[in-house]
Amino acid sequence: MPIYEYECMECHKIHEVIQKFSDKPLKNCPVCGGELKKLISLSSFVLKGTGWYVTDYARKNNSENTSNSNNSDKTSKKSEEKST
Repeated sequence: MPIYEYECMECHKIHEVIQKFSDKPLKNCPVCGGELKKLISLSSFVLKGTGWYVTDYARKNNSENTSNSNNSDKTSKKSEEKST
C-alpha cells in the first residue's frame, strides 16, 4: 500500500498515512481538525545493478540456452556413437 502525505492548512503539520488506492483522501487534520491538502512527494524507488532490464535477462538466458543446447548435442552424439 502506498504512503500518502497530507499537509494541514491550519497548523501546517504534515501527516504520512498508509492508504489503499481505493480509499478516499483524508479531509480533516487529526490534530486540529483543519482542512488537509494532499501533497505530491518524490518516490523512494530506485533501480540499481544489473538484471533489471530486458536486455540483461535476454543476455543471461541466451548464454544458458547455448550451453544447454551444446550439452544436449554432445549427449546425443555420444549415444549415437555407442549404438554403432
